[in-house]
Amino acid sequence: MPKVTFKGNPVTLVGPELKVGDAAPNFAVVDNSLNQVTLTTYEGKVKIISAVPSLDTPVCDTETRRFNQEAAALPGNVVVLTISADLPFAQKRWCGAAGIDKVVTLSDYRDRSFALAYGVLIEELKLLARAIFVIDQKNVIRHIHFVPEVTQEPDYAAVLAAAKELC
Repeated sequence: MPKVTFKGNPVTLVGPELKVGDAAPNFAVVDNSLNQVTLTTYEGKVKIISAVPSLDTPVCDTETRRFNQEAAALPGNVVVLTISADLPFAQKRWCGAAGIDKVVTLSDYRDRSFALAYGVLIEELKLLARAIFVIDQKNVIRHIHFVPEVTQEPDYAAVLAAAKELC
């Protein structure tokens, strides 16, 4: 498993260690209207999936705002999904206050389906580690980026370049 720390302290990630070239596991999360969403909801699209601990933290806020800006310049066949364990109501409130209109926020609060399938569940905190997966139109993982320190931002350029290569 990738080595990840939270505020300098090592944490344990639960779930499989996925690799580039693996079939992307399906998952069931909830959108801001409490509708179930799965990986197959976005069949045929390039998917940038950004896992974050909580939108109500400074780094997650910054990351999601940045991806919202970047999403405006991406081709129409690319979707940016931000998944956290925040309740859908909190995500909806945060999106409204932040003016998020290009990124789709999804909640993994019910059973951590995404977190467990993608190996991003922080056992000690029951939150998602900061990680990004780029998945192609046929649901194959093409890029994985675990941020080594959860309180730091990801490598946006590498993630965006990986997604653009698939368009």
